[in-house]
Amino acid sequence: MATPAECRAALEQLSENLGKANGDIRSAAAMDRSLTCWITDLDLTFSGRLRGGHITEVTEAPGRPAERAQIRLAMSGDDLVALVGGRLNFASAWATGRVKLEAGIRDLLQLRTLL
Repeated sequence: MATPAECRAALEQLSENLGKANGDIRSAAAMDRSLTCWITDLDLTFSGRLRGGHITEVTEAPGRPAERAQIRLAMSGDDLVALVGGRLNFASAWATGRVKLEAGIRDLLQLRTLL
């Protein structure tokens, strides 16, 4: 099972990857939205902002997200680490329910480029 530190490191790596992206991926990641990632097996939530192609202002708190973010993710810590490490495909993980993504329709349409 991934540790909280490994999950935080994965989110930092994801932020770095988004910041280096080009083209459609860069423009999709350039939105300004609140973001939560609930790590289900650790019952731990990371909250932050997707802004300018980076995930910023990341905090962590026990339990489910206290507030409803504009973009909401839920998955196990191992799946987060595998997704960021390129060992798990987001589309198949989402289709099988391993990863849950909730957002408004406009955000989902923009995020589809990242998927």
